[in-house]
This record gives sequence, C-alpha cells and structure tokens, in this order.
Amino acid sequence: MNETLTLVLAWMAGVGLGAIFFGGLWWTVRKGVSSKRPALWFSGSLLLRMSIALAGLYFVSGGRWERLLLCLLGVVMARQVLIRLTRPSRDNQDRPTQEASHAP
Repeated sequence: MNETLTLVLAWMAGVGLGAIFFGGLWWTVRKGVSSKRPALWFSGSLLLRMSIALAGLYFVSGGRWERLLLCLLGVVMARQVLIRLTRPSRDNQDRPTQEASHAP
C-alpha cells in the first residue's frame, strides 16, 4: 500500500479513537454525575476508554513511529473538535452560576 495512504489512514484512525475516548468521557460525566454510584461509572469508563485507546494505538502504529505520531495527532485534533462541540453556548456563560448552599 502507498505510504502516504497508510499515514492518512493512521491519522483517521486517531481521529476515531479520540472521538471514542473523549466522547465517552463526555457521556460518562453526564451519566456519572446523576448516578447513585458515580465511582463505578468513572472507574469503569476509564478502564474501558483506556483499553480501547491503547489497543487502537498499538494496532494502528504497527511498530512504526510515523503512524503512531499521526494517530496521536488525530486524537488531539478530535479532542479539540469535541471541546468546541460540547462547549456551553454563550447564553449560558453570561449568566452567573448558582452555587449549592450545602453538599449533597
């Protein structure tokens, strides 16, 4: 296969792995905060997300540092995109947040 195509595919795989990792983190925070057992949600999600990301990076790299570097670049780029997509709207940023008067 053409080396350039291989590197582009490694980058695309990194974007996918980043979307899974950081999308899963966003979903876990939304579900875990309202859960009766948040520690189970957060620790289980961490183990699952890290397992998927590390296994994906291992298989995509194939022992080549160029593929690993582009895959990691894809992960970072996916993080930036998800940060922009999940950012609260400007309307919510203008309002002051109301703090809880006591701990739950």
